Amino acid sequence: MSGFPADFLWGGAVAANQVEGGVREGGKGLSTADIFPLSEREKGGCFDRTWDQILEAAEDRNDSGYPKRRGIDFYHRYREDIALFHEMGFKSFRFSMSWSRIFPNGDDEQPNAEGIKFYHDVVDELKKYGIEPIVTLSHFEMPLNLTLKYNGWTDRRVISFFEKFAAVLFEEFHNDIRYWITFNEIDATIHIPLTGAGIVKEHTENLEQSCYQALHHQFVASALVTKLAHEKYPELKIGCMTTKNLKYPATCKPEDCIQWLQETEVDAFYTDVQVFGEYSYTVRKLWERKQIEIQEEPEDARILKENTVDFVSFSYYASLVTSAEGAKKEKASANLLVGEKNPYLKQTPWGWQIDPVGLRFALNQMYSRYKLPLFVAENGLGTLDVLEDGRIHDSYRIEYIREHIHQMELAIEDGVLVLGYTYWGCIDCISASTSEMSKRYGFIYVDQDDQGNGTLKRIRKDSFNWYKNVIASNGEIL
Repeated sequence: MSGFPADFLWGGAVAANQVEGGVREGGKGLSTADIFPLSEREKGGCFDRTWDQILEAAEDRNDSGYPKRRGIDFYHRYREDIALFHEMGFKSFRFSMSWSRIFPNGDDEQPNAEGIKFYHDVVDELKKYGIEPIVTLSHFEMPLNLTLKYNGWTDRRVISFFEKFAAVLFEEFHNDIRYWITFNEIDATIHIPLTGAGIVKEHTENLEQSCYQALHHQFVASALVTKLAHEKYPELKIGCMTTKNLKYPATCKPEDCIQWLQETEVDAFYTDVQVFGEYSYTVRKLWERKQIEIQEEPEDARILKENTVDFVSFSYYASLVTSAEGAKKEKASANLLVGEKNPYLKQTPWGWQIDPVGLRFALNQMYSRYKLPLFVAENGLGTLDVLEDGRIHDSYRIEYIREHIHQMELAIEDGVLVLGYTYWGCIDCISASTSEMSKRYGFIYVDQDDQGNGTLKRIRKDSFNWYKNVIASNGEIL
């Protein structure tokens, strides 16, 4: 007997900037994601650009050098892709509605009708198959103009532009979309400022100060959007989302445990503000030590306190270790962070440590802290897939997901309330960090290489039918 509730939202997740393409179609404007070229993996990805590189990319109409501009052509193939999701039995599909497709410049007076129509068509297709849409408002694709003109979220005026964007989507889709997430991995603003908040380093006097200021503006924007939804569309559920940067103390040495506690508290604050409606003493003290002074308007404290989220979602891919002597230890990667390597864990070819038990740990830790429904919005294995005789035999991916789902089930048996699980990159897409196609996550193989060559044919991997059986059995058959 499965431990998953009968209404558990099994599904998959993507982001508009990694799948849609159609960058010059339907009135879309360029987004921050559209300026990143293919990056060499060993150089650490492509989350940053200089001002000159940004201007050059903005003016470059040769889109072939910018993989996210082509995506996997979901813009034209969404019906085919959604039919495949239905074949797998998806109960839900998490995706983003590109801000620059609705407001091409971000600060436009009127929304783009063609962009709205596209998303109506996508939602109608999902509803036809009974798939619950879960929409992220901002997923690393803010209009590029807001970076060029305002230096992204460092400017408080961007709050009103985001409110306007959300208001249009709520008005258009409130009858069809129940679950909304305001910002994807909101902590990215600190870790990757250009991608997370449209911040150009050269245009800041103190980058860290600017990042925390931008983050404050995002928190206020999220609260105001939540307020709008709760007052005008009370049936909607608004959630926050963060990277779950799970860490373990290296030893039981008290100094290591203190280091772990302090880092864990700082990592949690991105969600704390949106759940509790205030900044913790830990973060206030951090700012004091770093001499960071956040400009807060008199009404901000009330706005944050009165407009907290309905559920908490997060991405979980890997875990790290921390200690008081971390600088001397061997390093490993975990999504947006680099930390100490755990000798008990295997790694992906991209150096991310595989830790299924950590998902159970994370779910219990977060539910104990927030006491709100949780949603595993992203979890997945990005690795190299080899096409053999027209097939992909990805037993390694099946093993990865099986173990994570099993640990999620154990967390539910522990008493954690989990709404759903949307596997990241359910169809192969452009990598967020390096713009590669080689780093594949999907149940569905897309015939396209790093340079954009290929037929774009969709091919079911072995994991496709495996996940289909998982959903059909509500997690009983793993």
